[in-house]
Amino acid sequence: MTLVSAPPKFHATIQDSSDRAASVAEKPRRHRVVIVGGGFGGLAVAQALGGQDGIDVTLVDRRNHHLFQPLLYQVATAILSPGEIAEPIRHILNPYDNIRVLLGELDAVDANRRAIVIEDGERIPYDSLVLATGAAHSYFGHDDWERTAPGLKTLDDARRIRARVLLSFEQAERTEDPAERERFTTFAVIGGGPTGVEMAGAIAGLAREALARDFKAVDPTKARILLIEGGQRILSAFHEDLSAYAEKALTGLGVTVMTGHAVEDVTPEGVTVDGRLIPTATVVWGAGVQASPVGRWLDLETDKAGRVRVAPDLSVPGREGVYVIGDAALSLAEDGSPLPGLAQVAHQQGVYLGRALRAKIQNGMPPKPFRFRSRGNLAVIGRNEAVVEWGRFRLKGFPAWLVWGIAHVYLLVGFQNRLLVCMRWLWTYLTAHNGARVIFDEDPDVLWEVESRRRRPQRS
Repeated sequence: MTLVSAPPKFHATIQDSSDRAASVAEKPRRHRVVIVGGGFGGLAVAQALGGQDGIDVTLVDRRNHHLFQPLLYQVATAILSPGEIAEPIRHILNPYDNIRVLLGELDAVDANRRAIVIEDGERIPYDSLVLATGAAHSYFGHDDWERTAPGLKTLDDARRIRARVLLSFEQAERTEDPAERERFTTFAVIGGGPTGVEMAGAIAGLAREALARDFKAVDPTKARILLIEGGQRILSAFHEDLSAYAEKALTGLGVTVMTGHAVEDVTPEGVTVDGRLIPTATVVWGAGVQASPVGRWLDLETDKAGRVRVAPDLSVPGREGVYVIGDAALSLAEDGSPLPGLAQVAHQQGVYLGRALRAKIQNGMPPKPFRFRSRGNLAVIGRNEAVVEWGRFRLKGFPAWLVWGIAHVYLLVGFQNRLLVCMRWLWTYLTAHNGARVIFDEDPDVLWEVESRRRRPQRS
């Protein structure tokens, strides 16, 4: 009689298994968002999606830190240390349980199978893909110039430039040849945009203030700083009055502004401008940028700067679920003009896209077109000197310098970095002392620079 109860128990077990299987089958799959790039745009997308129900986010970057690029020139000129303008991405996104961060470099996009492939061959599937991979330097077909004229996009670039600037003064102190000493104390900055203007002004400040009393055989205050621009004026994106003011302010700092002059060649011996060689040991490139290879990854045509055209919602036509933002996107303003490659553009696109994806995934809401709202253009020239333009509102001189400083401190990621930068700026302002003037053995190209200059024959 005990066997009678066995079949119902067995039947109940089967029924329970079926219910669990059905429950698993009915459970909706979480939407997978993959973001490539942890700059202003990619980070803003991730933060907007952080902690959201039904969404899993994977952020992939080839570096483990978010970098505040607008202050890179201050690392390059020994005002700030690298750690003061960088913050680990994992630390920034740590509060969000639905976000994971992977260190890796994008190798390919398989749009048909909806997956990206990183450099070691690992495939990461996605439902939505955001490419926020930024841009690199453009040498207009002269890629061989990069070794001699580094640009300013990464911490390695900044450390390389800082090492070269400081090594030039060290070599000038050692040489007995007046011509070589002049070459070592001549600095050429190519490009008259904000990066070039800020670099030229900062090198002038470093030479005439921080290094003024550090050497015996050479006088850093007599260093020659050249700002070379192919166009007819520097800061061409600003109003002509502010451009003229910036040129006058740079001249007051001892910078020679050369507008309307095209660079024809860059070699370890110097730069050739209008058929004339200008001997210099240190060249900084700030003349152009090229978008990351989004066109190759997506098998699409690009504009001359390598940017992929995107729709008003920042999606890529013909590539379902793919979005491109920041310097890699050819996004149009309301008047039909391309949006500039600025940090504020990338950040606003990131905030917009994060919110739009959240609404689309969770509520099925179609996105409204992206609209850029300019927060103004800012450029610092030197101590107490800057220019600010916001529509018809313009500032220059000390008031603009204060606005520039407040804006940049506010945009820094992390309270600690804001505090450190404020303290460093205050110390530098009061003492005219740049505290990050240390050359480390691991600085990029330091050993190559030293050895190449030792091998270079002295002039007779």
